[in-house]
Amino acid sequence: MAGEYDTLGMPSFRLDGKVALITGGGSGIGAGVALAFSAAGADVVLVARTQPNLDQVADVIRGRGGSVSTVVCDVTDSAAIRAVIDDLPQLDILVNNAGINYPEPMVEVTDEHLDSMLNLNVRACFVTAQAAVQKMLTNTGPDIGVIINVSSQMGHVGSPNRTVYCMTKHAIEGLTKAMAVELAGQGIRVNTLCPTFVDTPLVRKIVDTPEKEAFLVSKIPMGHMATMEDIVGGALYLAGPAARMVTGTALKIDGGWTAQ
Repeated sequence: MAGEYDTLGMPSFRLDGKVALITGGGSGIGAGVALAFSAAGADVVLVARTQPNLDQVADVIRGRGGSVSTVVCDVTDSAAIRAVIDDLPQLDILVNNAGINYPEPMVEVTDEHLDSMLNLNVRACFVTAQAAVQKMLTNTGPDIGVIINVSSQMGHVGSPNRTVYCMTKHAIEGLTKAMAVELAGQGIRVNTLCPTFVDTPLVRKIVDTPEKEAFLVSKIPMGHMATMEDIVGGALYLAGPAARMVTGTALKIDGGWTAQ
């Protein structure tokens, strides 16, 4: 009986030798994922619209001995992000993290806000993933690439004042499943990372009253928001060899919100 376990190895969460591109890498979840991937041995490429934000994250990574490069790029510029990815000598992991939300009642959504969320959360996500797949297909081996589309718990439920955001994240869930099925035979895994509200300064600007926080926490059975460490742990799992049989899956880090 014991013999069948003799060759059982412990799963690895290391990313040594991998190159990971992270959009929206200058702050928030993107920055946290970059730090975690770097600590796990990856070379990280940070993409965002603002150089000072990129520099802040890159300085921390370099200070910890990591390898990092930065690229200023608006991912809604399809030609620009395609050129960025095409110019990379190697790409193994994409974290499609750039996104935006304008919480507001449905009847108050402007065409500008609608177009902005659709262009960044959906169209840019697709174009960036498409360019990444084309680059990854030049890799060799059985597991040539990983794509993590950062979705949300709102990709699985509805919520007041978030009609467009929910629509865009539901779209990303569908895109991810279709990509996973299409690309599995070519060695590319595709999953979504679906956080609940993360206790960061950015979220605190939205959850800016006791009433808003009480509503939010009341929807989370665990009784509190997530931390950045909670989210980046999930990303590290999906990116690495420990998840080599995981594709087309939504990893919900939501404290039980969507289980209700």
